Amino acid sequence: MKNKRIDFEARFWSGSKKHSRIKLIESFFQFNDLVTAKQMLNNIMIYAGKKKMAINEDSSAIFHFHQALRSFVRACYAIKLKQTTWEMTSSPENPSPLIQASLSDEEYRNPTLVFQNAFAEYSIRDFYYHIAIAVYFSMGVFKNAEESSLISPYIHLTKMLDAAHLILERRIQKNQ
Repeated sequence: MKNKRIDFEARFWSGSKKHSRIKLIESFFQFNDLVTAKQMLNNIMIYAGKKKMAINEDSSAIFHFHQALRSFVRACYAIKLKQTTWEMTSSPENPSPLIQASLSDEEYRNPTLVFQNAFAEYSIRDFYYHIAIAVYFSMGVFKNAEESSLISPYIHLTKMLDAAHLILERRIQKNQ
């Protein structure tokens, strides 16, 4: 039986078709380091809620980030489907909250729980919709923005960024 490859729609922002979920996440963090990605997402969410202001970023940079984030969500969904665990074999003694970021203790030990929780609440299409709405409302001046429906997906996206970065770190440590 043929092995079906998933198209993560990364050709626009990365320049090539990525078929591996981990390779796509690596590419995402090469283009946007964790701090920059979280800051851009945060700015988009802040300006989506401001009714009389538009985001100061270049619209091409926002569109590029939008496309990269869509591919990132697809890769996270593929990780959830694969059921691969990136669980720590031993729990760290008093992990720093800075290292743990937005993840709970259980999510820090097993980052795939973040993807399972996120996709149990929202589908990929829901995430696409909420990302598009946030970008749309952040780039213009609108009177009736839907910022209240964007908070929960924003929290999930932030956690997915932290979990994916943690998975990459553990993969690098495992290969050394």
